[in-house]
Amino acid sequence: MKVHERFLNYVKIDTQSIPEAEKIPSSEKQKDLARLLVQEMISIGIEDAYMDENGYVYGKVKGNTNAPVIGFIAHMDTSPDMSVKNVKPRIVYDYDGSDIVLNEEKQIVMETKTFEHLLKYLGQDLIVTDGTTLLGADDKAGIAEILTMAEYFIKNPHIKHGTIKIGFTPDEEVGKGADLFNIEEFGADYAYTVDGGEIGELEYENFNAASAKVRINGVNIHPGTAKNKMKNSILIAMEFHSMLPVYETPENTEGYEGFSLLNEMSGNVEKTLLEYIIRDHDIDKFNAKKERFKKIADYLNDKYGQGTVELKLEDSYFNMKEKILPHMHIIENAVEAMKNIGIEPKVVPIRGGTDGARLSYMGLPCPNLCTGGHNFHGKYEYIPVQSMEKVVELLIEIARVK
Repeated sequence: MKVHERFLNYVKIDTQSIPEAEKIPSSEKQKDLARLLVQEMISIGIEDAYMDENGYVYGKVKGNTNAPVIGFIAHMDTSPDMSVKNVKPRIVYDYDGSDIVLNEEKQIVMETKTFEHLLKYLGQDLIVTDGTTLLGADDKAGIAEILTMAEYFIKNPHIKHGTIKIGFTPDEEVGKGADLFNIEEFGADYAYTVDGGEIGELEYENFNAASAKVRINGVNIHPGTAKNKMKNSILIAMEFHSMLPVYETPENTEGYEGFSLLNEMSGNVEKTLLEYIIRDHDIDKFNAKKERFKKIADYLNDKYGQGTVELKLEDSYFNMKEKILPHMHIIENAVEAMKNIGIEPKVVPIRGGTDGARLSYMGLPCPNLCTGGHNFHGKYEYIPVQSMEKVVELLIEIARVK
């Protein structure tokens, strides 16, 4: 089966994860894809393919030569940011460089003036959405690419390679993908997540990440008699946010620059909740950002009374760089593989995180490879068929023994 055909089968299945859920997988529907994958893995000859009780999928392609055991990992869930119910993908064949009308009825257009990278793919075949859902290339493209690579080795047993371990995780998008991953049973010497962006991207630096929940407790009094009595939690919340640097937001940062993002806000006079994510590649700057939240909370509690501001800070994951540096050969191998097949390597920091970051701290060095996709987490998501085919070629080149 061709890689894009696999991918189109997978995106039909709704696997959206749920941030507030406390179980893994956060949504049972992720197991629908997991079961399909196990069946497919068995059918193409992948050994020991199974789904465990938590929805994690494992399998292996037995090696035919003595070489390190390499793992390839992707995640099954899709972002909570937008629906993946009834995904209607289509292929724009032989793309001509014009704006792409995703949905004529709703007048949803992917414009080249906004998404200039479209012009890199003239003459290629682009898989797009109908503008009402995500596509799901993050990370069903990675799954399709890994299984197509595995099938290649199974059908070509004369090609030398070490044992290849395969892992598909739930709940990566809500930061729990590595929580119950069985590293010991997985048994790889090192691994790659196939969860990146455009062709050529290779990443072993990611954000340090935390979440901040700021609960403001006010006092609601009838406005007619409120003088010196009312404590409006909405206004105090606005005051809290105004004390964060205006230039440290996602829309004002790039590269190695960190940010704090107000992701959700709700409330009334009595109670208001602010929910933030905090990100920085540099651990000292990351800690300074968290400390700023504490200082603002302390200041407002001094001003309005103790208990007015309740702050809950939780670390999510850390920069994998320090865990990868002692194993830089796995980066060098990937760079060499890219060059061997005509891909220009782009070693860039991830402005986000992957399962690989968590797994690296759990003892499995795990940098991140490209999938070929663009515009993840939104209706303008797309992926070129030719990029997916090239990623399959890349995975084969990394795994084979020369």
